[in-house]
Amino acid sequence: MHGLFRPRVLGAWKVPATGPVIFAVNHSHNIDGPMVMGVAPRPTHFLIKKEAFVGPLDPFLTGIGQLKVDRSSADRAAISQALGVLENGGVLGIFPEGTRGEGDFASLRAGLAYFAVRSGAPIVPIAVLGSAERPGRLIKALPPLRSRIDVVFGDPFDAIEGVRSSYEGGGGRREGGSGRRTRRALDEATERIQKQLTSHLENARRLTGRRGDT
Repeated sequence: MHGLFRPRVLGAWKVPATGPVIFAVNHSHNIDGPMVMGVAPRPTHFLIKKEAFVGPLDPFLTGIGQLKVDRSSADRAAISQALGVLENGGVLGIFPEGTRGEGDFASLRAGLAYFAVRSGAPIVPIAVLGSAERPGRLIKALPPLRSRIDVVFGDPFDAIEGVRSSYEGGGGRREGGSGRRTRRALDEATERIQKQLTSHLENARRLTGRRGDT
């Protein structure tokens, strides 16, 4: 990523040094996931649509720990693998919007809330700015080479308000999830998550000077 583009990474120090963490990343371009993987301070395991695992990309993505998910149904194998990442104290990456779009966190699926509530892992919001497609690119599938892409990490937060974490102060093993996985609990968590992610995106835009930009 540093060879092809000019990423500017802000707030990476906010990522807990140890223990399970969920990265919630806005998604407006295919480069967003690889960019976060390339600049994050910890190895990241993303849930990636199975359609991306084709040809030589299949063994490559699998080899670097990425998780194949079938978006057409409740993929129990992918869910189990993702929870396993968190149970082992790793970092799970999720695009909470489910697919590429405006990258503004305007519409979230329930998957992020489920993993956060089930595992008790804190969520770190990440805004990737400058990757959205624009006319006139030499290679449509990529941002202009050597262009600046901002990756802004936010403060960790809990999906359910009031849940305390041993992460306060910067590390250590976190207590397990609350176990509240009812539809109401997930809806409440999703609403809280969306407010936090939207707030982080606005702060990231102000911080980077990319108002209205993704």
